Amino acid sequence: MTILERRDTGAIAHLKLNAPERINALSDEMLAALQEQFDLLKTDTTIRVVILSGEGKAFCAGHDLKQMTAGRQSEDGGKAYFKDLFDRCARMMMSIQALPQPVIAQVHGIATAAGCQMVASCDLAIAAEGTRFGVNGVNIGLFCSTPMVALSRNISRKQAFEMLSTGQFIDASRAAELGLINRAVPAQDLSQETHALAETLASKLGAAVKIGKQAFYEQIQMPLDQAYAYTGDVMVENMLYRDTEEGIAAFIEKRDPDWDQ
Repeated sequence: MTILERRDTGAIAHLKLNAPERINALSDEMLAALQEQFDLLKTDTTIRVVILSGEGKAFCAGHDLKQMTAGRQSEDGGKAYFKDLFDRCARMMMSIQALPQPVIAQVHGIATAAGCQMVASCDLAIAAEGTRFGVNGVNIGLFCSTPMVALSRNISRKQAFEMLSTGQFIDASRAAELGLINRAVPAQDLSQETHALAETLASKLGAAVKIGKQAFYEQIQMPLDQAYAYTGDVMVENMLYRDTEEGIAAFIEKRDPDWDQ
C-alpha cells in the first residue's frame, strides 16, 4: 500500500494521506513521502493547484506517538531524534507555502496537533461539517509549540492560545469563524466543493498566481511601507508578462484570453 497517493486530474494534483489505520499520522514515512512530492511539485509546471486530503475516518491525527516513544529509547533520551523529527516536519510544512501552486486542505473527521498545523500551513482549506480541530498535545503533557507557529499565523493570539493551553477541540463552523479554514460544507459535498475551488484557481494565469503567492507570504511579514515598495516591484514584473498584456487586451475586447502559460 502506498502511504501517500497522488492522482493528477488535468492541472490539479491530489495528494491523499493513505494510512487510515494510524489516522494518517505524520510518521517518519509519511513526512518523507510528503516532502518528496512537494519537492517534485515545486518544479512541475503542468500542475497549477494541489489538494491535500486524508483516507479513512479522519484527515490527520498529528505525529506518530508510537514512533516518538520508540525514538526516546536512545542514550540521549531521544534528544537527537526529536530534534531531527521536528526539523523535518518544519521543513515539510514550510514547503507547502514555498510551492508555486496554491495548496488546498480538504479536511474531514479530525485534524489534531501537527494535523491541525498542516491545515494552517495550507493556503486554503475546506472542511466537512462536523470536523474537529485541535492542538491538544497539552492534554498528554506536550505543548504544541511547533503547530503553534502555523496556528498563530492564521487566527488571533488569544484564540490560538486558548486552543493550545486548554487542549479543547473546535468544530468546523468555529474554525471558519476564526479563519483557520475558508468554509465548512456538508460532508457529502466536500470533494465537489474542494475540486470546484481548485478548478477555479487552475483556470487563472499560472505565472500570476505563482508570483502572487510568493508576494503574499513575503509582504505579510513586512512593515507597511516596505510591503508597498516590495509589492509595487512585483506588480511591475507581473505587468511585463506577455500573458498579462494579453489578459488585459482580452478583457478590453470582451473575449477569452489566449494565454501561453
